[in-house]
Amino acid sequence: MFKSKQYRAEAAEYAERVKDSTDPDEGRKLQELQDRLVSRAEREQGLADDFHDAVHVAGPDQPRGAALASEEERVLRCLGAAVIMQWNALPTTLQREIFDSAGSVGKLLETAELRGQIARFLHKHKSDPSGNER
Repeated sequence: MFKSKQYRAEAAEYAERVKDSTDPDEGRKLQELQDRLVSRAEREQGLADDFHDAVHVAGPDQPRGAALASEEERVLRCLGAAVIMQWNALPTTLQREIFDSAGSVGKLLETAELRGQIARFLHKHKSDPSGNER
């Protein structure tokens, strides 16, 4: 959600720049940038909402919901482990995007703590170029 807010704030800045632009080409380019940022914000918000819905199941049929949450938690753990196993093979830009997305999941007040935990985990499990853990 934090990243979504950042994208929306940047999009608002571009909206102001579009209003102030006198050059049609510049205005069109700024509008395209604004549209991309809005799209990213919506995508980030959707991912955060999906994560919240997948992990936080509640309702009258709690036993079925609890089983579903447990299954989804297992899937998320397996996906996370797969990402970590391939971490060094991922491009740096993708590593940063994944780190930012993972660090923005959860409550806003806990974001800094979570990002620190993720960074420490990644550093601890970092592999050298030959694939061996350090």
